[in-house]
Amino acid sequence: MHFLYSAKADKYYTGESNDVPARIKMHNSHRFLKAFTKAASDWEIKLIFKCENKTDAVFLERYIKRMKSRKFIHKIIERTEILEEILSTR
Repeated sequence: MHFLYSAKADKYYTGESNDVPARIKMHNSHRFLKAFTKAASDWEIKLIFKCENKTDAVFLERYIKRMKSRKFIHKIIERTEILEEILSTR
């Protein structure tokens, strides 16, 4: 899973992909016309967290998106072990 940041939009995006660099190119070229990321074209990687499987990645992505908290994303970027803690509690 990954966290992207756009300075132009001053927003974070949380997603999951096997190929993060390719996915960023898609977001920055507006390949996903109805996506949240269409608001900007300067998305950059803030964090890549390797999950053991897609199930874990999707679980974390949904958990973080449900939080709807910029502060929470900042905490995760500063202290990535939070993601391991979240996975261990389910």
